[in-house]
Amino acid sequence: MQLSKRTFLSLASAGAAVFVFGCGKSATAKTRYAVTYSDAEWKKRLSPAAYRVLRREDTERPYTSPLNGEKRKGIFVCAGCNQRLFASATKFESGTGWPSFYAPLAGGIGTKTDYKIGLPRTEVHCARCGGHIGHVFNDGPKPTGKRYCMNGVAMKFIPG
Repeated sequence: MQLSKRTFLSLASAGAAVFVFGCGKSATAKTRYAVTYSDAEWKKRLSPAAYRVLRREDTERPYTSPLNGEKRKGIFVCAGCNQRLFASATKFESGTGWPSFYAPLAGGIGTKTDYKIGLPRTEVHCARCGGHIGHVFNDGPKPTGKRYCMNGVAMKFIPG
């Protein structure tokens, strides 16, 4: 079957639209979370930077979070709902400019596929409120081989 120039251009345009408009879309449907607030309430509860990351899936600039250099013993929790996310014992220096961990605490996070950059990545979100925390990659240290690359503004540190 031979395609006319018009048919080819129509199909190419449709494919480009799917690619462009598909970027940023989650591969999964909206999930209900135990902690939910209206958008206006989230804006009141969070700093502007935390709101952009947790509720709008933004990314903070690298090397801007004080949590990147945090070395004390303690727990990293969600800045939106205080869900326990990562233990300091699993934190490591990845050289990326964001706090990185090789394993989350049980039940603390969820994941989904996102296409924000046009390619599939595994997004990490808080299991309790659904807030965007970062992404996980397969280039971390042993024992998991995972690098949970998190936005510091999406978390708080609780020492102890």
